Amino acid sequence: MKTADAAPRVLIADDQADVLEALRLLLKGEGYRTETVTAPAKVLAALEEGEFDVLLMDLNYARDTTSGEEGLDLLARIQALDSALPVVVMTAWANVELAVEAMRRGARDFVQKPWDNARLAAIIRNQIELGKALRKGQRLEAENELLRGSGGPTLIAESPAMRPVLELIGRVGPSDANVLITGENGTGKGVVARALHGVSTRAGKPLVTVNMGGLSEGVFESELFGHVKGAFTDAKTDRVGRFELADGSTLFLDEIANIPLSQQAKLLRVLETGEFERVGSSKTRRANVRLLSATNADVHAEVAAGRFRRDLLFRLNTVEISLPPLRERAEDIPPLSAHFLRQHALRYRKSLTGFEPPAVQMLQEHSWPGNVRELDHAVERAVLMTQGHQVKASNFGLRTGRDAAPRLEDMSLEEVERYLIKKTLARCDGNALKAAEALGLSRSAFYRRLEKYGL
Repeated sequence: MKTADAAPRVLIADDQADVLEALRLLLKGEGYRTETVTAPAKVLAALEEGEFDVLLMDLNYARDTTSGEEGLDLLARIQALDSALPVVVMTAWANVELAVEAMRRGARDFVQKPWDNARLAAIIRNQIELGKALRKGQRLEAENELLRGSGGPTLIAESPAMRPVLELIGRVGPSDANVLITGENGTGKGVVARALHGVSTRAGKPLVTVNMGGLSEGVFESELFGHVKGAFTDAKTDRVGRFELADGSTLFLDEIANIPLSQQAKLLRVLETGEFERVGSSKTRRANVRLLSATNADVHAEVAAGRFRRDLLFRLNTVEISLPPLRERAEDIPPLSAHFLRQHALRYRKSLTGFEPPAVQMLQEHSWPGNVRELDHAVERAVLMTQGHQVKASNFGLRTGRDAAPRLEDMSLEEVERYLIKKTLARCDGNALKAAEALGLSRSAFYRRLEKYGL
């Protein structure tokens, strides 16, 4: 028999006390932990509050109803809440049509009352094993998609410079350790964050991401911790914050060095205690969150300058993963280029077989100050501009050699703004806060332009 801690959890739903007690005793004898509820609303509440390995539920709850409609409606709502949860339905008013409809709406098996103990125990045992296999498959699928799959940013790393990064992802990814990801703009910090989440035990839930650089000080608390209706002028309804959304999952705070000093203490408190309050509420809430953060700034220099709290850095930086710029991982340029070519050719429905030799040479010789993000955008432009079956060097729109400095009179207003922002970022060693200050822009306005121009 399994120990109490390791025993699977079974949620039993029925409106009759004697049925609930009989099922509880039966399943306790089989080594399961059980929780009982008596109404559809309580089923949903229990599923939102905890994790179960299987749900055993009656289809009828109103005593004058034998149609099973209550249970069928509940099945649809359970599917929306957790499609991987095995559900076994029971009813004393069984017929073929009801069983078929229950299975169509997501039930895994159907049991008629009065039940046979041995058969019911076998069904529960089988469904628990099938449910575990399904959840494991979903986690592996998410890991594969994030690390090597398609449809989203992909971590492609074949160069020696990236081997330490891959080793750290494999080593610390499955843990709950907080990770600080550092590197220049466009090196793929967000992709690494998704890879870390994808190999973690929390991969079954979505990664929640916040761009801290784009948050003004006025919405910081509301965005992270939520607010209640009436907390401020525009708070017309209650809002759930990102920490609550990430409960049981991973929260990725991008551009972490841009948090105002006045707000850093509030973030530190959540990391230390797991507790917070929504804006306008005195009710303390808790969230179990694994935190990943990223920055292109020298956060240790920010600490030395008094702009970033040392104790907050300690909480964020259990492990640091430093990403090398693309110019230091030239071996990754060919596979990355091929990946982006396939991705954008599919998106724009173009039949392309590859790059002409001069185009390959240009890709290898370019310095890529914008790193992987710049390479992605260059290949996307080339796909759009290519008229034949192979990409030409001229399709990239890259300026090299004597043509590296564009003439302002040949550029549009947007191109001038993009060029100025790039030059200012380079002059400020990639420090977004310093670049924004040099250009006379607020932090949020500067980050809106970075997103607009793909920088």
